[in-house]
Amino acid sequence: MNITDTKLDFTIEKLGTARISSPLHLSTRLNDMVANYVSDDEFILHNIDHVIDENGLSLQLARQNLLEKAGPRERLYFDPKKVCAGIVTCGGLCPGLNDVIRSLVMTLWYQYGVRTILGIPYGYCGFLPEYGYEPRRLEPGDVSVIHHHGGTMLGSSRGGARTEEIMDTIEQLNLNILFTIGGDGTQKGALALYEAAKARGRKLAIVGIPKTIDNDLSFVQRSFGFETAVSKAVDAVAAAHTEAVSAINGVGLVKVMGRESGFIASHTALASNDVNYVLIPEVPFELEGPNGLWESLKARLQRRSHAVILVAEGAGQQLLKSSDLVDASGNKILSDIGVFLKTKISQLAKRDGVTVNLKYIDPSYIIRGSAANPNDSIYCSRLGAHAAHAAMSGRTGLLVSMLHEEYVHIPIKLSVGRRNVVDPESDLWRDVLVQTGQPALMLNQPEEPLQ
Repeated sequence: MNITDTKLDFTIEKLGTARISSPLHLSTRLNDMVANYVSDDEFILHNIDHVIDENGLSLQLARQNLLEKAGPRERLYFDPKKVCAGIVTCGGLCPGLNDVIRSLVMTLWYQYGVRTILGIPYGYCGFLPEYGYEPRRLEPGDVSVIHHHGGTMLGSSRGGARTEEIMDTIEQLNLNILFTIGGDGTQKGALALYEAAKARGRKLAIVGIPKTIDNDLSFVQRSFGFETAVSKAVDAVAAAHTEAVSAINGVGLVKVMGRESGFIASHTALASNDVNYVLIPEVPFELEGPNGLWESLKARLQRRSHAVILVAEGAGQQLLKSSDLVDASGNKILSDIGVFLKTKISQLAKRDGVTVNLKYIDPSYIIRGSAANPNDSIYCSRLGAHAAHAAMSGRTGLLVSMLHEEYVHIPIKLSVGRRNVVDPESDLWRDVLVQTGQPALMLNQPEEPLQ
């Protein structure tokens, strides 16, 4: 039996020895009815494989990749009275941004006694002198009710990650902690700042809070805002289903977010029970031809007289005209698969003499701008607190994440550069296919014979 064990380096860098006593007054002993500090020798196992040997016995192979457990430490690196902390939100909006900001400010202020907290306006652009933005001093009164609102009180932007210029501003502001709230592009920028700070010999703690509504960052069990996105998408699907069943051959078409990953679409379909077709970037499909979506949809309308199609924004891009254009974050600008499907299905129905009443719903910006639901709000609050604990202990170059229901520290360089995607052979996609009843593949080429 040959098992390949891929070793990953989960080492978290520290700026130096932590010598300052924490003001949190927690315990270091068990069973004393007082919450405990997290010690530096507490880890979470990244992965455990179970393999059956030739005798049918279960062998447990532990991959010794240990994730450092997040939480408050007994000793701090930074003196709270001397800390100047910065918070920046970058990229697209996502439910929960304000919750994270609030948690960071409240934890730093009330638990650690930090009195200099600066909010950087409009993402990385807020560091660049040409834009003329001034940092905003943040106190508890500024953030006490922001979690009731969507968006980010600091504003956001894409791009602007000009490392050396940002570092110049960081030095001018005398920041020694920077919290970066954002997705893949934001954290790549944070990684560059971490490396630039080391090159300059500056003791700067850079701690990321991963934000991607698509739920596609590596080593992140669940991104904040994802649950809210699914719940809002379920409402859109319910409206589409109502429209579909109320019309002759009604078709409800809903587009949700998911540039490269179909997690929102997949989870929404399972949560709603009203979806008949789920189209995601990971599973190619064709529109026409004997095995294409249109022929399957026609057969569905003959049987049931209505249908609901849920499509992720990155699905079916091979059917549209490609473009080399990118946005300010370097993301490829996608063609609109929702508008394409709306137009083409209507054209094909007319061609084949099929009556179709199609209603198209794109709730993307309603979802992005929503306030976090209670589960996401709790999650954001805990992520922000753990980020503050990590920074005050002098850790840097890390993301605060949750894996196996535990909060952990992940090196930024491990998380960026690859995305989580829906595995077409996973139990998640299998359950979507079972629930929707759609064909496993809607492609016209013959299947490869089994080897």
